[in-house]
Amino acid sequence: MSVMKRVSLIFRAKADKALDRMEDPRETLDYSYKQQVEMLTRVRRGVADVATSRKRVELQMNSLQKEIAKRDNQARSALSAGREDLARAALQNKGQLQSQYADLEGQFANLQEQEEKLTLASQRLDAKVQSFRTRKETIKATYTAAEAQTRINEAFSGISEEMGDVGLAIQRAEDKTAQMQARAGAIDELLASGALEDHVGGGSDYIQAELDKLGASTDVESELARMKGEIASSAPRQIEGNGSPANGSAANNSAANNSAANNGGQQASAAAEQEVDGL
Repeated sequence: MSVMKRVSLIFRAKADKALDRMEDPRETLDYSYKQQVEMLTRVRRGVADVATSRKRVELQMNSLQKEIAKRDNQARSALSAGREDLARAALQNKGQLQSQYADLEGQFANLQEQEEKLTLASQRLDAKVQSFRTRKETIKATYTAAEAQTRINEAFSGISEEMGDVGLAIQRAEDKTAQMQARAGAIDELLASGALEDHVGGGSDYIQAELDKLGASTDVESELARMKGEIASSAPRQIEGNGSPANGSAANNSAANNSAANNGGQQASAAAEQEVDGL
């Protein structure tokens, strides 16, 4: 196969595929129906022309019949008047008119036959056109319904370009939202740890955070000492007058615990003051 033939074949294949994509069956059916209607119109016009010609011949035949009858009466009147020559001339003219009438009669029969054939063809073609019109509308409705169903299915399955773009936009929005949430959480953690300063709220956030930690530690120690004292005071006591050193020991333990708690609180306060002085 030569290069030109291959190029021609490829071009025809591409053109056929492009035309197939561009073709709409509904438009093709409408165009075919339009052509059939035009053909039916031409057939009906032909029937009307043949009927007009037949009617014209019929009028000419009627006129000749009148002329023939007139010549016959003239011949009879001439014979009655003794004018045989006039009667002969009238009869000769009558013969010519009868010959013309015979020709017109043949034409009339031929035109009448053609009119009947064209009328029958017009009726058959009209029935076919009406049948094609009904089938065309049915096919168009089915094609439209199938096209709509296909678009709906593509929209639901996300195959269509519009739904694909919407899905991508939603995915990008979700990704950006997650990224912003992660960034906001990280910034909050850095601010809480003191790695970042809040310049809007002032520069004492770190100092206040350390003081809050020390205060919380002091509160814990105080609460622990209080709980130890409550436990020691709720221990079962010996009978009065026993003079056991247990009570004295418990009292001594309670006093020691309170002293330790106070010493712990004083040490925590001193540490906090040293931390503040260092800052």
